[in-house]
Amino acid sequence: MKIIDSHIHFDQYDERKQSQILADMEKEQVEALVTVSMNLESSIKNAELSRKDSRIKPAFGFHPEQPLPSEQELNELLIWMRANRHNMIAVGEIGLPFYLRQENPAIDLAEYIKIVDRLLAFAKEIEKPVILHAVHDDAPIVCDLLEKYGITKAHFHWFKGDGETIAKMIRNEYRISITPDVCYERDIKDLVAVYPLELMMVETDGPWEFEGDFKGKATHPAMIQESVRRIATIKGLPIDHVYETLYQNTKDFYEI
Repeated sequence: MKIIDSHIHFDQYDERKQSQILADMEKEQVEALVTVSMNLESSIKNAELSRKDSRIKPAFGFHPEQPLPSEQELNELLIWMRANRHNMIAVGEIGLPFYLRQENPAIDLAEYIKIVDRLLAFAKEIEKPVILHAVHDDAPIVCDLLEKYGITKAHFHWFKGDGETIAKMIRNEYRISITPDVCYERDIKDLVAVYPLELMMVETDGPWEFEGDFKGKATHPAMIQESVRRIATIKGLPIDHVYETLYQNTKDFYEI
């Protein structure tokens, strides 16, 4: 019953915790970690981590929940990503700053759209999957951009959105990934109920911390085991089938 954490900020853990997670992986049946990046510095760290341990599969990009990069910073990131494209599993994490705009509604969304547009164009050019941070009202905008570039290998992590957007994403066969909050959040349970298992993966988004039975615990890929059990219950499917499908979905999507 192998699992793959399809979205983790591994470089954001301290060295002690990184070592502990890597040491635990075989015991916890965690085959690989798809580790996403925040910016150029983060991308470089994840590249270095992957060279030390091949189970770390790095994605490079610019996380939208932070201030805009300068034109020079964005160009430096793209130049570095191009030079390291053979070492990257995907372009990510990229998207739009939904939560940042809740704190500061004056943020110019148009400038973030320009950045994600450039990064999607780059992903299309180098033929890599994209890992997306696009929730609620931002998701339809990103869906339109994906269609603009004809990108089908799109992974919406920790997705939240309305029924119309969900239906469109299913039609386009976009992937989503489910975090441990499926164990206690009604909207995530409802999403799991309607989204096809064949288009689903699992993640932690670590080191983000969770509530419910996970409250106060450091986020660890082993938490995915409980997520898989909950998904199986919601879907009314045999646990072995759910494990195998989620595992194979991730391997096939990322060509691991």
